[in-house]
Amino acid sequence: MSQNIVSDALNKIMNAKKARKTTVEINYHSKLLSSILAIAKLKGYIKSYKIDGKKMAVEIDKLNYCKAITPRYAVKVDEIEKYEKRYLPAKNFGVIIVSTSKGLMSHQSAQEKKIGGSLVAYFY
Repeated sequence: MSQNIVSDALNKIMNAKKARKTTVEINYHSKLLSSILAIAKLKGYIKSYKIDGKKMAVEIDKLNYCKAITPRYAVKVDEIEKYEKRYLPAKNFGVIIVSTSKGLMSHQSAQEKKIGGSLVAYFY
């Protein structure tokens, strides 16, 4: 068992995607993972996720790729674009999830609010 719940869950989702499955069951979860999946649902990458005790069921939608960013880089507002070029395939395609002092948000929201933070994961 790994120490990084977010990384394990996103890897499990990608393995299910590669196996052409539409649902995946994750055996453990955290508040951070549920917040990340809430943003992914808002952006349309997953259809839904349900928490049932210690298990979580995720239904995949229009996901091409997702991955956790380790180590979690602390970035300033003007540095977000550099990481956007590194992790996303094209401009305005995909989302980087940033953990800020105002909570988790997409990199677009962080740039609009002029808030830096730590990079957690990315979806496209």
